Amino acid sequence: MEICVCVKRVPMVGGAIMVTPDGQDVDVAMSGFTVSPHEECAVEEAVQITERLGGSVSVLTLGPPEAADQLRDMLALGAHHGVLLQTDGAEWGPVATATAIAETIAGRGFELLLFGNESADTGGYQVPVRVAHMQGLPCVTGIKRLEVVAGEGGPERIVAGREYRGSEEVFDVPLPAVVTVKEGINLPRYPSLPGRLRAKRATIETIEPRPRPESDGLRKVRLRVPESTSKGAQVLGSGAEAVPALVGLLDELGVLP
Repeated sequence: MEICVCVKRVPMVGGAIMVTPDGQDVDVAMSGFTVSPHEECAVEEAVQITERLGGSVSVLTLGPPEAADQLRDMLALGAHHGVLLQTDGAEWGPVATATAIAETIAGRGFELLLFGNESADTGGYQVPVRVAHMQGLPCVTGIKRLEVVAGEGGPERIVAGREYRGSEEVFDVPLPAVVTVKEGINLPRYPSLPGRLRAKRATIETIEPRPRPESDGLRKVRLRVPESTSKGAQVLGSGAEAVPALVGLLDELGVLP
């Protein structure tokens, strides 16, 4: 089964988020880059499917030359091919990104296109749906259970489940199809040493997409880090001495009748 997983290079933020002085980008001087957790689970799901049914997994990303590092990380997890849609590093909007992806995958014979449910930085939820629309394919989003059903000629359809208000919605969709998965559909494996060595030696297919349009309907004004409220705990007292203070606090909160 031929599967393509689309991932995005996003900042690896482990502490306070800083914005560049011009307000246009996240300051990553003290951090690195990774892919979104949803997308890592998408790669793991694709690898597991091909381990059961055979085939190969291609991982595709749009970004600067450095984004090849994230592709190699996914190759180390078991993906077979890496495709880089190389840009100058400028942010591409969802319309331009989806167009570049759709043009690249056309005619490559992928039976299943997997995406993360949303990227960890912009969280736009748009690119997978737009790719599906451009390719005329069915699309199911927010999936946390995925089963490939094979017929006499090979994989024919998928059964996908997603959680909704305490129950599960189940979709029976013919292939080829587009699916976005959520973190928790599986537990991604750790890259093995042989996997890392194989990924280091792998050749990344590099493609220059058509130039990004001047405008695709969206314009970034600036980024802003929301103000955080300080949190702390106050000790009201101990034993019976704390009772008056506790009663007063409950009265302020309107809990007492």
